[in-house]
Amino acid sequence: MRDVLYVERVEQAEALLKPQRIEVLRQLPVPRSCTEVAAVLSQTPQRVYYHVKRLVDAELVEQVAERRVRGITEGIYRASARAYWVSPRVVGRLGPDAASELGLGHLVDLAEQVQRDVAALDRSAAELPSVGVSGEIRVPPGRRQAFLADLESTLQDLFTRYGGREGDTFRLAVACYPHADPAEEGDDHARTDDPAR
Repeated sequence: MRDVLYVERVEQAEALLKPQRIEVLRQLPVPRSCTEVAAVLSQTPQRVYYHVKRLVDAELVEQVAERRVRGITEGIYRASARAYWVSPRVVGRLGPDAASELGLGHLVDLAEQVQRDVAALDRSAAELPSVGVSGEIRVPPGRRQAFLADLESTLQDLFTRYGGREGDTFRLAVACYPHADPAEEGDDHARTDDPAR
């Protein structure tokens, strides 16, 4: 089972984004038969099989085994991934490209690129060194330009020091945007997620 399945095809999104189908999918982090899923959801096995078949055809669920029950062969199914991310490219770009690196459109493009890259990582690799940093910085309006200049200078220093042609390639993506509701986070300090994972 993959950590993330990145849904980029319209037919996959169409198969996934049905409320009943999502409920079926939520029952399949572990291998189960349609009969077992039906019992949990108070549905008929035939109805569950219909949804499972559509999910299998879209490569969102996989059959992992078979067993004989009262002379009938019953499939055992499991979700193909622990999480499903639907790409904005399923809808496609509406309007022109982001015109400025300071615009929200550029942030949307950057977030989509990070999602696509993370989903494509080979989770079977012995080592996946990564780090995620998230935090909140408070900048008075009169110091915004100085803050942005400091941020740009710090990043440029990293690019200069580690911009050679040798070694492993890492993508660095930095997003800076207004935080809508600081109370939701509950932690005003920067934190680091998955250090050197």
